[in-house]
Amino acid sequence: MLKLSLNLITIIAFTTAIFTSCDKGETAKTKTELITESSWKFDHATSMGFDVSSFIDACIKDNILTFSANGTVTADEGSTKCNSGDPQTQNFTWSFTTNETVLSVSGAIFAGQSGNFTILALTETSLALEGTISTSSGDVTGQIYFIH
Repeated sequence: MLKLSLNLITIIAFTTAIFTSCDKGETAKTKTELITESSWKFDHATSMGFDVSSFIDACIKDNILTFSANGTVTADEGSTKCNSGDPQTQNFTWSFTTNETVLSVSGAIFAGQSGNFTILALTETSLALEGTISTSSGDVTGQIYFIH
């Protein structure tokens, strides 16, 4: 009986050693890898704690953003354009600033907004940005959420 228990313990120890040695020790992806992994689509927008997605035109909500590791971002108008004369795609430059906590974009990537956006979240499936939006009643802070 003791020999059977020792054999069982040996098998369990050997199996554990095999499975733990197969761990490849994957490292976390960089922010550049996360933002360039796939195209981003609008999910929702908020301001002052309220969902303001219904105030955004459908022709903006279907836009697609594709960030490239070379520092370019392509803004695609999606299936509907707000202005038929606008190009289907436009290319701008992007970069991270302030220890990769701010996304700086040279052109209007969403709803006419460009410049610096504070990165609220950047994961493999979501991107959340905060920026100041100029409206007829003054500047408003808003958050835009994108998904893959």
